Parts: sequence; structure tokens; C-alpha cells
Amino acid sequence: MGFDEKKGEDKKEATAVSETNKVADSDAETDNEGGGGRPMSESSFYTTEEEEDEDTANKIQLGPQVTLKEQFEKDKDDESLRRWKEQLLGSVDINAVGESLEAEVKILSLSILSPGRSEIVLPIPRDGNPPSPWFTLKEGSRYSLKFAFQVSNNIVSGLKYTNTVWKTGMKVDGSKEMIGTFSPQLEPYTHEMPEETTPSGMFARGSYSARTKFLDDDNKCHLEINYTFEIKKEWAATE
Repeated sequence: MGFDEKKGEDKKEATAVSETNKVADSDAETDNEGGGGRPMSESSFYTTEEEEDEDTANKIQLGPQVTLKEQFEKDKDDESLRRWKEQLLGSVDINAVGESLEAEVKILSLSILSPGRSEIVLPIPRDGNPPSPWFTLKEGSRYSLKFAFQVSNNIVSGLKYTNTVWKTGMKVDGSKEMIGTFSPQLEPYTHEMPEETTPSGMFARGSYSARTKFLDDDNKCHLEINYTFEIKKEWAATE
């Protein structure tokens, strides 16, 4: 190959590399639009029951449980850890609760709040199966769930709320919310969920079935309630 021919080939290769870089830059710009990544599909926002089982199977195995007293005594020479534990535990009587390995979480009350209406208090059944329907919501109304709970014996880590809703056998909603980590105390804790709006329209009205759970980081279920509720044009007359 002559020198002139070599220059021509080099020029072609340089042009090809330049075009490849342009395509790569274009793809990178597309990927970075809207805050870094392609938009997620709607299905990616919901967790199926199979995915929940997989999450449980792949869950990081935590270390052995220890009593609250042992946790308090551990690393007691570390000043920063000691102050953090005192802040977390508050006025807990270590001698009174320090011999139990597992935290006990008792859900004391559940209620529905809606602007301009009285609080709807939901009685919690011992068997986890309230009468049907458990409550009625007005279509297109704003509401939020509030609950009170008490923690005893030990610290509960990663307490979370999960709720799954079905209509005519089809899953129509699934939600999770992390509530937090709590130390045992005599006074109950309260938590209010983010406000939501019920769907409206002919197809939204009707009867729904649902399952609510309160779980912790050890996947211990502190309360499971299976229930039905209704969405109607108006609130129930007794509420």
C-alpha cells in the first residue's frame, strides 16, 4: 500500500471513530435526560407478591439478637455510641425491659382522617378479620390513615406498613411505607400516613378486599388484617 493510500485509509478510520463517538454521546445525552435514566414503566413502581417473597429470601441476615441491657452495655466505653444510645432509649428503665430478646409492638388504634369530617375509628379485631365491610370511603375524597402503637421489651428496628388492595380478584394497588426504629416506652407512638385520594367514577365504585401488615426488619409480623371496604358516591350515613 502506497503512502497516499495509507493516508486515505487513516482518514476513513478517523471519520468512522468520530461518527461512533457522536452516536455514543447522543445515547449518553438521552440516558441523562430527566435526571439520569430512562423513565420507569408503571409496573416497576409496584411489588408483586412473588417479588415480596424474593425480597424475603434475599434479605440480609442480621446478627444474633441481644437483650436491650446487653445492647446498652456493649461499647459502653465509646462516648459517641453511649450518647447515641441514650438519645435513642430516652428514659427507658433498662432493668425493667432488658431481659427480653424480641420487641413487642402492639397496634392500639387505627383511624381514617378526611378534611371536614369526624375521625373514623376502626376497631381492631383480635383475629385480624373485621366485619365486612370494615369502612366506606367517598369517591374522589382525600383521606389519610392514622395509627397509634406501643413498643415494649426491646427496640423494634425498621417497622414498616404494607397494604395490598384487590377488586374482583385483580390487584389494583400496593403500597409500603417505612415508619422507623423505636425504643420501648410507656407512652404510645402515633403515625399518620401521607394523604391520598380515592378514585372516582362508575368503575371505581364498589367493594374491595385488602390486606394490611405491620412488619419489622426481622420480617416479624406484628399485625395482619384482612378486610373489605367500599367506595361509594357518598360517605356512609353513620360516619
